Amino acid sequence: MKIVTLDADTLPVELQKPDFCDRWVYRKSTDERELLAVLDNAEVVITNKVPLRAEILKQLPALRFICVAATGFDCVDIDYCRQRGIAVSNVPGYSSRSVSEGVIASIFALRRNLLQYASASSREWLHSDHFCLHKAPINDIQDATLGIIGRGEIGGAVARLARGVGMKVLFAEYKGQQNVRSGYQAFDEVVRESDILTLHCPLSPETRQLIDHSVLAMMKSSSLLINTARGGLIDEDALADALMRGKISGAALDVLTQEPPHPHNPLLTLKHPNLLITPHIAWASQTGVSNLIKGIHYNLAGYFCGAVKNSVI
Repeated sequence: MKIVTLDADTLPVELQKPDFCDRWVYRKSTDERELLAVLDNAEVVITNKVPLRAEILKQLPALRFICVAATGFDCVDIDYCRQRGIAVSNVPGYSSRSVSEGVIASIFALRRNLLQYASASSREWLHSDHFCLHKAPINDIQDATLGIIGRGEIGGAVARLARGVGMKVLFAEYKGQQNVRSGYQAFDEVVRESDILTLHCPLSPETRQLIDHSVLAMMKSSSLLINTARGGLIDEDALADALMRGKISGAALDVLTQEPPHPHNPLLTLKHPNLLITPHIAWASQTGVSNLIKGIHYNLAGYFCGAVKNSVI
């Protein structure tokens, strides 16, 4: 069995070759132009973010199984795999603790304006006339309203932690949905009422640029936006404009539409005191990494034994 990893450097630790693997092609990264040569005669491929679209897959007759080293599987053409009988698995839930804690950390950082105060400590505080330095207002976390878009494992974990620190939690119904399910509120209501809006839904044609000019215009001017899901959920030009004009007060983004980002991304060039951008690492606590590695090996073993685990088809 030939197994190929396409972008192993997206993991901070090295995967170990399974005993049942005859050929283990372990690539740190792979350009899309190399895919046909690299995957020639491969039965199994492990990908994190390298896309596997129909035009490539149709030229790989030996391919039988794709293991996505993540929860989101939008990098794979699922419809074509279903037609061709290619099994596809992901690793669900591995980062629920890590990402949910990252969201709560971002809420504390932004609500309490830690970025501004941390930068001031090395400059303005030195010349202060008093023992403390008052700059941006510090807002409490308790009693703030958190709107959650997406009620999967991570969205649920965020809700539990948020309630634990005294926040009010609202789950948003699908955008434009008229019939609101029990336990949810209308999308527009959640957007308008939330002090913090956090995204935990998959990227799909229906959710691409879910947060656009119209949604940002509905948010409170004091509100915050957090995204640890997929960068494509946000219209980044619209968000940069909203931050620049003070339509919302801040954002924490662990993901961007293009990764690595383009140097002229409007959010990277925006000088905003309450904008926190991290390089897609909310998932990568030591627990999250360990869970992911175990999940990949679990999926590989399942395929080898003839019982595909965590199938997304």
